[in-house]
Amino acid sequence: MGQRRQNFRDQRDELDERIIDITRVAKVVKGGRRFAFRVTVVVGDNKGSVGVATGKARSVPDAIRKAIEAARKAMEPVSLFGTTVPHQVVGRYSAAKVLLKPASPGTGVIAGGGVRAVIEAAGYRDILSKSLGSQNALNVMMATMDGLRQLKDYQQIAADRGKDKAEVTPFWSRG
Repeated sequence: MGQRRQNFRDQRDELDERIIDITRVAKVVKGGRRFAFRVTVVVGDNKGSVGVATGKARSVPDAIRKAIEAARKAMEPVSLFGTTVPHQVVGRYSAAKVLLKPASPGTGVIAGGGVRAVIEAAGYRDILSKSLGSQNALNVMMATMDGLRQLKDYQQIAADRGKDKAEVTPFWSRG
């Protein structure tokens, strides 16, 4: 039992947790306004698993704790092709759109704000992205997650199309 608990602690400690946005929100009540904080967090293991969540509380530390717990529970596996995405995809959420494109090794992460945080936490090292539409941090992050959910494994794509795996991989990996 002790070894299992230690493994869980090690696994939890190696997660990449990033606070993206802290916003003060207000609830109007009979006596005036009640202020609280909304924190948006991304959690990933840098190996193909990532989660995004928000937490609300009257104090910032409580909101951060709630958001991190929720993001850990919401972690999802995403498709990796080496250090990039297997194919181009557009993720949408509300009025935000995020374009994710594969990039050759050595390119780095070309992304800004919430997109960069989600992409790096997921474990991508070479990717091109463009944020279109709404610039709301929460919507952009959710659009990025939508794009990552749409990604398919290149082996599955090859099988669906009845082609060789080399024909559906990005051009620089074909050797």
